[in-house]
Amino acid sequence: MFSLAQSVRIRGAAGEPIPNTFKSLKRLEVEFRRAELSLVVAGPGTGKSLFALFLAMMANVPVLYFSADSSSATQVARATAMITGEDAKEVKQALTEGDFSEYESALGKRWWTRFNFSAKPTQKEIELHLLCYLEVYGCTPHLLVVDNVTNVDTGAVGDAESYTFGLEGLCEYLSEMARATNAHVLGLHHVTGPHSDGLTPIPLSGVKGQVHRVPALILTMHKEVDGMNSRILNVSPVKNREGFEDSSGGTFASFRLNRSTLRLEELDEELPDSFAA
Repeated sequence: MFSLAQSVRIRGAAGEPIPNTFKSLKRLEVEFRRAELSLVVAGPGTGKSLFALFLAMMANVPVLYFSADSSSATQVARATAMITGEDAKEVKQALTEGDFSEYESALGKRWWTRFNFSAKPTQKEIELHLLCYLEVYGCTPHLLVVDNVTNVDTGAVGDAESYTFGLEGLCEYLSEMARATNAHVLGLHHVTGPHSDGLTPIPLSGVKGQVHRVPALILTMHKEVDGMNSRILNVSPVKNREGFEDSSGGTFASFRLNRSTLRLEELDEELPDSFAA
């Protein structure tokens, strides 16, 4: 047992936000705090992997990224475009043609960002890579990304009830990992069928498997497509223990996806009316 004064001294880095460039989310009191678990939830193709990778690249902190949903070629090309500001298609072409030397210096500066590309990592594999990271760098990651949580092998799933139970157990496991390592653990997750097109705000009830209890922060994402090769990503804090939340998904921060560099650009200069009121 610890007194309040003792709790202050033992907390370490717990509760400290990792650096992020999302000013619009900060205005909605959204931070990605160490020793906590968050979920980013969206339909397929909305951009949740881009969101997570952009956070990881711009934070420039020790990162361990489990990329079960995207290949190494995809993640290298995306990350390089985000870091350098170069066109993602040109970066991908240079990668596939084996002429990547001009980008190697920029990538070398992110030496403490590490990826695992197992299509279905187990919990034991996640723990092993965490221990390897600690052994090599002498610290645990400040940010650990699991893309997607449903790709983690938690054992046989027989029916919908056991599927939900397995997801709940995995969230508890990831939350415990966050506390044990003082990392912010960010999991990417899917939505229920009615919200899979990602074109309207997604409420808390739209999270697949109804895994609401454990994460300290849940963000849902929907998109706007204007037909001019541009996309707006809207990010809603539907659960937030440390600040503002709107479980309907109707209050959100908006970002324009730069199709060339794959960076997310701020759109909102002021708080949404529903929050400011």
